[in-house]
Amino acid sequence: MRPTPTDLQPWALSELTRRGEGPAPSTEVAFAPLTGDASARRYYRLECGQAGYIVVDAPPATEKNREFLGVQQLLAAGNVRVPAVLASDLECGYWLLEDLGDRQLLAELNEDSVASRYGQAFQMLHQFGRLLPDDPTWAKYDHALFSEELSRFPEWFVGQMLGLASPPPSWQHLEAILIESALEQPRVLVHRDFHSRNLMILPSEALALIDFQDAVVGPACYDLVSLLRDCYVRWPADKVEAWALEYLAQAQQAGELVGVSPPQFLRWFDLMGLQRHIKVLGTFARLYLRDGKTAYLDDLPLVVSYVREMLARYGETPGPISEAAAWFESDVMAAVRQQPWGSAL
Repeated sequence: MRPTPTDLQPWALSELTRRGEGPAPSTEVAFAPLTGDASARRYYRLECGQAGYIVVDAPPATEKNREFLGVQQLLAAGNVRVPAVLASDLECGYWLLEDLGDRQLLAELNEDSVASRYGQAFQMLHQFGRLLPDDPTWAKYDHALFSEELSRFPEWFVGQMLGLASPPPSWQHLEAILIESALEQPRVLVHRDFHSRNLMILPSEALALIDFQDAVVGPACYDLVSLLRDCYVRWPADKVEAWALEYLAQAQQAGELVGVSPPQFLRWFDLMGLQRHIKVLGTFARLYLRDGKTAYLDDLPLVVSYVREMLARYGETPGPISEAAAWFESDVMAAVRQQPWGSAL
């Protein structure tokens, strides 16, 4: 593990002093690491008496520090609640951020709270989606990015984790269908990981958003499916469909997604989720095999179940999807069930 930079805490304290918030000499100061992240970023909580801050070490060689700052400024200006940036050193990759606390939405979702909490998240998504950047060079979810994401599945999940040969040609046909469906959707600002681990509950009970540095301009359904078919919590299919249509109705009342029929929207939503979950299988396998992040193995069964559900739904008619689904159910699932994490599937 890369050691903590020795000047990270002193840098943060000096920045607080510069802001007029530095602790008095008698104030007890605590500096402790927080739980891990999928990237190379590392987070620490700095406590100075009753005041708390988040300090981030984000190596500039691997992390999108300028993008983080650009997205943070865009979202804050658009009244999307995000952590305030109190200080930054882009050269070193150091950040001093507002501490939003420890209340992840995931931990507080249950059958009684989910409808109201998702209602809050929908409002944030509507705000988020209206913030199209003026910058024409802003990153976009294009064919190349979708293809790169989908390539993680055969390389890391199928090949390296399961030890199988490359997927059959029908799988490439499926990928083409998924990309085509994604690219035909209206374009909005997309967080790319808009789910219950990246939404924080504030003391006011409002929601705040974190981990937004990968935001791109992309398909209108992407963040919605990230939320409703969350890789860390599952809800009944009929509820998910009802919530998706509720979101569509809200968007259309606001003059967005006008002319999009519910069946069209649900097809976009389903195929977008299938693309995302195929990508996630490859990404989680890579995080485990390459980066040694074993916790993601616990999340693979749910993601596999999402993929099987959509392949079954859209593979009922003979064609590339049904052929891809047959291969997944036979070859892939046989290998999955040999894995310790997949034996119950």
